[in-house]
Amino acid sequence: MSVTPHRDAAFAAVDLGATSGRVITGLVGPERLTLTEAHRFANVPVRLPDGLRWDVLGLYRGMLDGLRAAARRGPVASVGIDSWAVDYGLLDADGSLLGLPFHYRDGRNAGAAERVLAMCGARDLYAVSGVQHLPFNTLFQLAAHRTGAQWGAARTMLMIPDLLTYWLTGSMGAEITNASTTGLFDASAGDWSRALIGRLGLERSWFPPLREPGDPAGTLLPHVAAYTGLPDGTPVTAVASHDTASAVAAVPATGPGFAYVSCGTWSLAGLELSGPVLTEESRTANFTNERGVDGTVRYLRNIMGMWLLEECRRSWERQGWAPDLGELLAAAARARPFAALIDPDDERFLAPDDMVSCIDDRLVASGQVPPDGPGGYVRCVLESLALAQRRTLREAAALAGREVNRIHIVGGGSRNELLCQWTADAAGLPVTAGPAEATALGNILTQARARGLVDDLASSRQLVAHTQELRHYTPRGDQRAWDGAAARLRRP
Repeated sequence: MSVTPHRDAAFAAVDLGATSGRVITGLVGPERLTLTEAHRFANVPVRLPDGLRWDVLGLYRGMLDGLRAAARRGPVASVGIDSWAVDYGLLDADGSLLGLPFHYRDGRNAGAAERVLAMCGARDLYAVSGVQHLPFNTLFQLAAHRTGAQWGAARTMLMIPDLLTYWLTGSMGAEITNASTTGLFDASAGDWSRALIGRLGLERSWFPPLREPGDPAGTLLPHVAAYTGLPDGTPVTAVASHDTASAVAAVPATGPGFAYVSCGTWSLAGLELSGPVLTEESRTANFTNERGVDGTVRYLRNIMGMWLLEECRRSWERQGWAPDLGELLAAAARARPFAALIDPDDERFLAPDDMVSCIDDRLVASGQVPPDGPGGYVRCVLESLALAQRRTLREAAALAGREVNRIHIVGGGSRNELLCQWTADAAGLPVTAGPAEATALGNILTQARARGLVDDLASSRQLVAHTQELRHYTPRGDQRAWDGAAARLRRP
């Protein structure tokens, strides 16, 4: 492991998820990588008359309060921001935000993808962008957005982390890992696609210059420094601002041949490649090619993820029962294997009014009997996720011509022992689970590299492997049972 022998330094990671945001400080040094949560705040979308919006002002306030809490703990060498992908804010000629950003689950997106594909064609679009088809991709959202006074006044589009970075520093830029998720990025050229932007009737001037992870993104504005208590001139560093890109940068792989699952609200399962896979077979299998750290490509597919379980819990809470997660998992372990299976890639699970009822509907429609208790539903969800992860990783390996010898599960889902074990069983491969805080670690390590404390991506991963708690799972049970269950799931 190659860690530059300077003294320890602390970095502040702003990590924004779909339901909450956090500011985490990370102390990095030789053989040392420790995290401390400075502040946590809710991320609650707001339903307005024109649709579902992100409360980005609340996120900004929470971020500032978190940086103030971080400053009270001691010196901070720099700040980096990551968040989910695809969502954006539009700014006018003065740099003012034109309304709260829309939420990717907003219903206005219905029909927008069809309009864009009629103009561009699915094959041509994928051949340039290499982006997986999802109904809320940024270019589809822009097609749904292009009416009204706000659209006419727009002069700049900033993804969520870029918008918050601009508010901290006054400097506009587009970090490349998030830009690559928009569908307006040329996966081969590594730049905004002028051709796609022009065909959609957008202005190239809307899209700021690209930044790589590790690039400087400015310094804190005086009023931000005064509010947070951080020194004037504190640098803000462009990290891998797509949270999955930061998580993949912290995968504790010590050799080639690994696959990863970044498991949270979404499970993002795939491989790290040196270049994109833009074949027609890749498009029809709905894989995405998104940028990672050091010019790598995250070749992956989105799976619905722990959203399914969390929404089941919300359904039960609305009925007046607040189940403990540990009790639910214990009940799932006792439930009958493979009694009910769903396809997590079914778009009906994207934003249902009631997840339990939605699962019931899909089970009945496929000739299955719904579970008779919460443990059965949790087992249904976790076994289905394990099978979907197996399917996705096997397809990714075949399409990329790669061999996989180990699966790394990172993110919050790495704490779920049932999911990790069942993924190992389903795939027939060993699983390394952890770190749970992979996104914050990747964010912090990118800042540490920019300061010279860590040499390269391999050294970052070795530091994670040596300092973070990891769990290891080996396949067990009858592989034929998992093969039979896999055959019951329809293709996406």
